[in-house]
Amino acid sequence: MISSPGPPAHPRVTDVRDGPSWQDAPYPVLVLAENGTVVDLNPPARQVLADHREGAPGADGVPSWLAEAHRSLTAAAGVPAKTFQVSGEIAGRFFEANPGPFADGEVVWWLVDATGRREAEISLRDAREQAAIRAMVSSTLLSSLNVPRCAEVATQLAAEHLADAALLVLPPVGRRYPVTQALRGGSATHTSHQIDPRDVPGLAEALQGFPPVPARWIDPAALPGWVVPAGFGGAVGSVIVTPLPGHGVSAGALILLRSGTVQAFGPEEEAFTRLFAARAGAALSAARLYSEQSAITATLMRELLPPTLENVHGVDYAGRYRAASDHERIGGDFYDVHPGADASQETFVVLGDVAGKGLEAAVLTGKIRNTLHALLPLASDHEQVLNLLNGALLSSHHTRFATIVLACVRREDDGRVRLRLTSAGHMPPLIVRTDGRVEEAATHGTLVGALSSVTVQTAEEWLAPGETCLLYTDGITEARGGPLGDELFGEHRLLRALEECGGMPGEAVVERVQMLAAQWLGNGSHDDMATLAISAPRTAPPGADRSGNGHSRRTT
Repeated sequence: MISSPGPPAHPRVTDVRDGPSWQDAPYPVLVLAENGTVVDLNPPARQVLADHREGAPGADGVPSWLAEAHRSLTAAAGVPAKTFQVSGEIAGRFFEANPGPFADGEVVWWLVDATGRREAEISLRDAREQAAIRAMVSSTLLSSLNVPRCAEVATQLAAEHLADAALLVLPPVGRRYPVTQALRGGSATHTSHQIDPRDVPGLAEALQGFPPVPARWIDPAALPGWVVPAGFGGAVGSVIVTPLPGHGVSAGALILLRSGTVQAFGPEEEAFTRLFAARAGAALSAARLYSEQSAITATLMRELLPPTLENVHGVDYAGRYRAASDHERIGGDFYDVHPGADASQETFVVLGDVAGKGLEAAVLTGKIRNTLHALLPLASDHEQVLNLLNGALLSSHHTRFATIVLACVRREDDGRVRLRLTSAGHMPPLIVRTDGRVEEAATHGTLVGALSSVTVQTAEEWLAPGETCLLYTDGITEARGGPLGDELFGEHRLLRALEECGGMPGEAVVERVQMLAAQWLGNGSHDDMATLAISAPRTAPPGADRSGNGHSRRTT
């Protein structure tokens, strides 16, 4: 870096001009009279002014910015000369002018070539601006995992910082290409076109992920009409088409347009556009991957979520499920109701609890539910069903076991409901009579998926109109909370709560049990909690067969 030598320590201009050092100075030095004319100059200054005249025909020799500074300096008597340091261009180079001692209206101007430093400062400023834009682009784009919204943001940022208009072309959907476009300062709009990418030079290659075609090779006049957004001012003067690199495949292509009145895209701008496109492509790929995974998750979730229960063949069913974590929707507890072909056939009911919780438990839950669905033709033989399920679990890669309650339900002509209940390692169902008595079904058995075979005992129960059979998982009785936060809810509290539910509809019973367990927990952690109520309505609903269709109820 060349630094200014500062004004010479001479009292008068005439004295400075008499010394040999002034003419031999490596810097251009000019002596200007009070009226701004050149009094004297050294060889470097003579060359600089000669270049100035050649580059600006008709110029009087002294650049206008220096002449203006000289007039201001000579008019401001008593003002220190160092306050008048000025700068400007001469013949394409950038100079800083420092005034020296002056007298009789004459001023010595020392010129220092600061072109290199200025270019470095401009480059540094541009690099910082680009870095700031890249950081802003990355944070803004990655803040959205929605593909259309991400395309809108990318297009608006490109139009604002890179061009007068921007278009983002996504991979085709069928025969049509989704296109998002925006003008500088405007909002983004989504359109769809049935186009031939080969009509735009470099677009077909960009959509396949190939390197971009240089902007100078693209003729703006040859662009098809759909490329130029409505409201674009004037004719297109310069075009950039660049790919949006994705995760292994192209995420689309970016088209930038500048009007003919604006400077054409330069090599540095093309390079910066490629950096912008890389970040936009990564953001779009992440958004598309998230959308695909969300769609897959939603599809699988529909099969894993507990079904919505209602009246089936004259029997009321109600269920509630609460996962172990509030941010999860599925876990290791489950229930299903599989209606018989008609009211004369038994409805097959299942409630179970897989060891563990979270996604892994939910996966095994889905396997159990699908297996039981396949075993529906054998549903009347509970022990056979459980042993077949036990064999399926033992032969799988899962090491978890499950406890299950099976029930076959049918409403008789006298309005009572007949139940056949089988517990395999699970808590026995509880029968809530209309007078508030709570009875435990006499069924028990071994776990499923732990031993070579399952041994069970089936119990038969009857529900009079207004009575309810409650199936529940241990997440209810093992809910830990209370005043000190370390006491189990327990079976005695559950029985006491059910004694107050005599004659209540099944929907109210499961709601009360879940509410009391949640209140007992407070903000503490807990296991999955599931409850299912089978109730005999007080009156037979019109059309007892209105809900049965012979298929499992697994709607969500």
